[in-house]
This record gives sequence, structure tokens and C-alpha cells, in this order.
Amino acid sequence: MGNGGSAVKVCADHQGGINWLSLSPDGQRLLTGSEDGTARLWSTADSQCHRHLQGHESYITFCHLENEAAFTCSADHTIRKWDVMTGQCLAIYRGHTSIVNRILVAKDYLFSGSYDRTARCWSVDKEKQIQEFRGHRNCVLTLAHYSSRDVLEEEEEEEEEEKVSRDLLVTGSTDCTVKVWWVSSGRCYQTLLGHTGAVLCLILDAPNRELFSGSTDYTIRTWNIVTGEQLKVFKDHQGSVICLELVNRHLYSGSADRTVKCWLVDTGERIQTYKAHKHSVSTLKYHAGILFTGSGDACARAFNSKSGVLQKIFRGHKFIINCIQIHNELLYTASHDGTLRIWDIRGICKRNKRRLKKERSVQGSSSQKGSLSRLFNNKVGCIVQQENGEHEAVELM
Repeated sequence: MGNGGSAVKVCADHQGGINWLSLSPDGQRLLTGSEDGTARLWSTADSQCHRHLQGHESYITFCHLENEAAFTCSADHTIRKWDVMTGQCLAIYRGHTSIVNRILVAKDYLFSGSYDRTARCWSVDKEKQIQEFRGHRNCVLTLAHYSSRDVLEEEEEEEEEEKVSRDLLVTGSTDCTVKVWWVSSGRCYQTLLGHTGAVLCLILDAPNRELFSGSTDYTIRTWNIVTGEQLKVFKDHQGSVICLELVNRHLYSGSADRTVKCWLVDTGERIQTYKAHKHSVSTLKYHAGILFTGSGDACARAFNSKSGVLQKIFRGHKFIINCIQIHNELLYTASHDGTLRIWDIRGICKRNKRRLKKERSVQGSSSQKGSLSRLFNNKVGCIVQQENGEHEAVELM
């Protein structure tokens, strides 16, 4: 395991904590939104800040980057659209009466969720509100979007009024519920009941008609998004479920209990726990067989996603890491300390590829030697001394 990896670059332009980090679909730019009330656009080619987006009257809570436009939302109750080439503010979306904490861009729609207990839909180009979704009893924290075309079979009937626009919005709230709304009418299609705490995160798997929700009640729940039926409850965490990632029918969940867990979606079985964090797991990202995490202990970590082995710790931040992104085998970490740090992960990725190749070779020979498969099911723990003299338990194969 490599300890204490050094950042390739530290970008300290912001004057306040960075609350979110977004990567453009084409991978050419990054967008950071900060407590200082500004956003910054960075080039992934040279890691330089090329545009400083100023205009919000309070801190930026969240941001989203498209190839040609950037979107930010703020505690000033507004959302802004920016030109990524010039940095000019192209539109201001007004209507919320409290902090806007989440936005989502889909097709020509811009969706937003707020502490004013509503979600709203805006026309991206016309700068006007199209729909308001009212029904939650507390603030809307998280959003997801899908089309009924993605989940309904041709022969399944839709209600006549919804045939024109088949888009649906999913909202998670501190009122312990998840709601599904028809975008065209603003009508609530389903209310998903079961959580006993705030819903902090949502992951949608439209092709399989499944929605996953993580909550402060320590559980993850999976729902059929057509019928609203609760399918499974994942109960192994001992703290709030803060973030989710779905990869190849494996669900990864980061929690305030200082762990990430991996679940088989089809059976509900927990197959791995990733330990070593000293504080809550605030963000996670899967890449090429490696699970990257960011934590309240100011460190990012890289785990072998299959074995759970801790491969590297990235130290340097002073406060919680709020968001991570990966592009061209560079890891980007954004922190409440106000810095964006860039780390080279080529070595880890290369080692992991070699390991995967070796595992496939071993699996091929273990079909002839039954004892080999049992050997690799035995996990051995060891203590690794860190640079600061502390000791950390690491699980080895």
C-alpha cells in the first residue's frame, strides 16, 4: 500500500470552501462552486483556472457543468447559467424562496430542489419556470430524472394527460419520503414510504426500473419506480448513508459510520466493507476496479474494489473532502479548505490492471486446483505504520 501520496498540483484560488466539483461530459473542463460565492472553470489540459464566475450574492451550494454551459445554485435563492467560453452570466432563474441546494440538467430542462420544500423545473433557454412540484413537508435535498420510455413497455398504458411529456422527476426530502412527479403536470405519481430519516442521496437504474435511496435512518432502500413497491432494505450501516454509486449491479454506499459497503443489488448481500476512514465518508467514485473515497478526515483513499485492500492514502487537505472527480488517470479532490488538489493515479491504475490479469490467471488454474480458491477467501489483517506514527489496520488478501 502507498501512503501519503503527494498532489501533482494544488489550486488555491478560492477564498472559501469548495462545496462541489463537476466535470464536463467531454472531459475538457472542471467547475468548482464555493463558499466564497463564486465558481471557477478549470481546464483539465493545464489545470489552470480560465474563468471566474461572479454574481451570486451568497455561497454556492452545488454546480453542474455541460460542454458549453455551467450552472450554479446558491443560498441567495437563485440559479445561474454561465457561458464557459466567456464566463458571462447568461441567465438567472428566480422563484425559490430559500436556499437552492441541488440542480439537475436533463435535455432542455433544468430542475432544482430547495429548502423552501419545493422542486422546480425551468426552461434552460427561456429562463422561465415551467413547473413547480409542491407536496414535501420539508426541504428537498436530492434529485433524479428519467423518462417513462426508459421503464415502460410499449403495451403498458400511461395516463392520457401524461402521453405528451413522459419525463418524471424524483425528489428526496428531509421529510423521510421520496416522491416521483410527472414533469408535464407537476402531479405526484408516487410517494415512496419506508424511510424513517432524511433522504440524502438517490441513484436511478432506469433500465432495471429500480431506484436506490440512502437515508439518515442508516438504511438504503430499493424501489420499483413503476409500481412504487419497496423491494429490499440494506441494513448493515451504523450511521447515515451519505453517498451512493452503482456499477455493474454492485451498489457502493458511503456512510457517517466511517465505512463504505458494497452490496449485490440482485440479492441484497453485503460482499465487502472498506474501512480505514477516521471520519464520515462524504463522497465516492468507482474507476477501473478501484474505489476512491473522500472523507471528513481530510483524506482521499483508493481501495481495490474487489478485495477491499487499501492501496493508497492521499493526504494534504485540511478539512473535509466534499467531492471527487477522475479524468485521464488524474484524481481531482475538492475540499472545504478551499483547495482543488490534483493527484496522479496512473501507478495505482497500472498495478490494478496487472492484479486483475493475475487474478484471471489464478481463477483459470483454480478450476483445476480446488484448494486455490479457498486460499484467496481467507482475509489476513495487518497493521501499517503511517508517516505520523499512528497505526492503521489494513485488510490484505
